[in-house]
Amino acid sequence: MDVLLQQIINGLVLGSMYALVALGYTMVYGIINLINFAHGEVLMVGALTSWTVIGMMQDAMPGAPGWIILILATLIACVVAAALNFAIEKIAYRPLRNSPKLAPLITAIGMSILLQTLAMIIWKPTTRLTRPCCRARRSTLVALSSPPHRS
Repeated sequence: MDVLLQQIINGLVLGSMYALVALGYTMVYGIINLINFAHGEVLMVGALTSWTVIGMMQDAMPGAPGWIILILATLIACVVAAALNFAIEKIAYRPLRNSPKLAPLITAIGMSILLQTLAMIIWKPTTRLTRPCCRARRSTLVALSSPPHRS
């Protein structure tokens, strides 16, 4: 039962991420009539920024509560992603607003490739592990109903 509940939560979290990305694509296409291929990469930069901030804050403040670290990392990642989106729109998309449809499309693909490459340069393309920042407490109901762990 414990595994089923965790899988339901995992599914809801992953579905929410997909919904946010789809909502972003829909809003951008509806407003500027451009499929922004760099949208997923901006999400990736936000996630990697959050991961970096969590690691730095865990090292700098080892006794800080995990929920404070998560809130601060989320806020910083949102600011970084918003600033990146603003810069992309100002630099890459706005000058091509009245050009033929193919030019902004090629620019969007180019921005996607550029952001992927910059992320690989900054964060290195390796597997990332993170320390848990929030310690989960097992409830007494789950602890009583779970079979004992055998090693």
